[in-house]
Amino acid sequence: MDSRYDKRGEGMTRIGFIGAGMMAEAIIGGMLKAGFSPAEIGGADSSQERRLHMEKTYGIKAYGDNQVLIRGSDAVILSVKPQYYPAVLPDLLAALTAGQKVFSIMAGIPTERLEREIAGGEGSLSLPVVRAMPNSPALVGAGMTILAAGRWATEEDMALARRIFAAVGGVIVLEEGLIDAAGSVSGCGPAYAYMMIQALADGGVMMGLPRQIAQLLAAETLSGSARMVLAGAGHPEELKDRVCSPGGTTIEGVSALERAGFRGALMEAVRVSAEKNARLGK
Repeated sequence: MDSRYDKRGEGMTRIGFIGAGMMAEAIIGGMLKAGFSPAEIGGADSSQERRLHMEKTYGIKAYGDNQVLIRGSDAVILSVKPQYYPAVLPDLLAALTAGQKVFSIMAGIPTERLEREIAGGEGSLSLPVVRAMPNSPALVGAGMTILAAGRWATEEDMALARRIFAAVGGVIVLEEGLIDAAGSVSGCGPAYAYMMIQALADGGVMMGLPRQIAQLLAAETLSGSARMVLAGAGHPEELKDRVCSPGGTTIEGVSALERAGFRGALMEAVRVSAEKNARLGK
């Protein structure tokens, strides 16, 4: 029997996070709320402060040695920033073995590269790799995660990935060729939404509203409008038209936004961020 099961109990799946930053913490917290046991989750981080925080807050075991975590995990989640991946790669090569799987939330690094460098290399390992792109609202359990399956990822691997990331919000599966475009909408989009909330609030303050009230109105308005779209209340264009009465105040505002290039600017932001995302893994 695999020694990993001897230590943890028959049939338990150990999920190890390399990197215990804010996104990893959000996912771990969501997993525990969704029914995972602390005994099923481990973490590794170079910061002793982060390790102590994760152990005290979530009851998981955190390590300063990546290889120890990798050897004790069935699924390894790479939750470091992509620029730190080269520093982690030697530990992966030294510790990964047949039967494990690798999930990655590193932006811009395709599954083919991960398969080649950490799962296949020049050896005989053909480990399943799943690429995941969660976004910042995962920090409050309202995220959106895009999954893409690598060459050797099975339905079982994808089911585990879905279970993990569903703990912090919605999950969709796409072909990897679309992941950069999708990530530029869901991954970068929150920044644009925050800018819109701030701008709307600033406009309210300019017209005399207290800052706290203006920000509340702006944030709740974006949240409620998004829920209308998700509830299937209509196409965004149709919903916009319903608010724009003939000769009314809203159509005046829409006209001002159009003159300022509002929609075109957002479309351009998606384009340039998608292109940047594609360049990260090269």
